[in-house]
Amino acid sequence: MATFVGFLAVIMWAMLALFTDVSGKVPPFQLTAMTFAIGASLGLMSWLWRPGAAKHLRQPPKVWLLGVVGLFGYHFLYFTALRNAPAVDASLIAYLWPLFIVVGSALMPGERLRWFHVLGTLLGLAGTVLIITKGGNVGFEAKYAFGYAMAGLCALTWAAYSLLSRRFASVPTDAVTGFCVATSVLSLISHLALEQTVWPETPVQWLAVLGLGLFPVGAAFYAWDFGVKRGNIQVLGASSYAAPLLSTLVLIIAGAAEPTTRVLLACLLITLGAVLAAKEMIFKKAKV
Repeated sequence: MATFVGFLAVIMWAMLALFTDVSGKVPPFQLTAMTFAIGASLGLMSWLWRPGAAKHLRQPPKVWLLGVVGLFGYHFLYFTALRNAPAVDASLIAYLWPLFIVVGSALMPGERLRWFHVLGTLLGLAGTVLIITKGGNVGFEAKYAFGYAMAGLCALTWAAYSLLSRRFASVPTDAVTGFCVATSVLSLISHLALEQTVWPETPVQWLAVLGLGLFPVGAAFYAWDFGVKRGNIQVLGASSYAAPLLSTLVLIIAGAAEPTTRVLLACLLITLGAVLAAKEMIFKKAKV
């Protein structure tokens, strides 16, 4: 059940590209500040009928450090990478985090890395390469080295956050509300320092911002926290490669992208990889 809840985050992240595209020309750090404020409000509103949940914000400094570095650090590094390297290259490097999660899980207590976890994740990576590069070549250039490094740190940051969250499984998911508040504030500071404010211009754009805050930049982080702490982290890592595929399918359904053979092949690779990585869970032998 916890693994399924974690995968709901992957499904919600699939809406990220469409909502971001519809939200207009809001700068990335401003958009992050706005959407994380909405995401934090989900937790805060739930406390109206769970007033005792607020006590879960009282966590050791190391828990706060992990949460804030995980959420804000990932987005800061990702946007920095996009500013300093081609978007395709940076996105591809940043999306190594599912592979890092699966491989890194072997170092976690009680976890065991098997060949099908690695092979399933590599198949998912291959499908993701097809999606992000649109079947073309990726040409890495030395002049973009800083951007590539930031994208690599971005991938490592999210993988480390996901893996280390499992070490703090006793920390309630309510603490994510505090992490979202901190991320929103830090993003606002980054926006004021680096960007010019641009507000959504139409009701549809405002609704897209609201949708981002409620789902891919809101509920998704609560679901992911619950999943990585209590579910099968190798399966979650491998299945996370479904996010760019699902995102592309959402864009196709919305008429913002065209269906191609490349998308079909990517779908087959990612689906096969996810099934292979989860084969123990799916094809578990019935107890006699």
